Amino acid sequence: MWNCLKKSQVEGKKFRRQHSIGPFIADFYCPECRVIVELDGSVHSGQMASERDDKRTAFLERFGIQVLRFKNDDVIQNREWVVEVIRAVLKSRA
Repeated sequence: MWNCLKKSQVEGKKFRRQHSIGPFIADFYCPECRVIVELDGSVHSGQMASERDDKRTAFLERFGIQVLRFKNDDVIQNREWVVEVIRAVLKSRA
């Protein structure tokens, strides 16, 4: 995913990788549009993980940050779709 987001390749927006926000580390963060892209592997499955992710998202949304979550499988199998979703969100928040 980083190869798709680095060097302002999506809508000319700059992303930071492994960016710290409060007590959390975002996989990818676009400060200009206040968008986080999270890639969720198997560690994010299950009730406890889901609740933890929901609390994290709620915390970040309080600061006007939109969190986009994608499963690792989606990135591997359908990367173009993932990038198009990110592109659409960036356009709507620019």
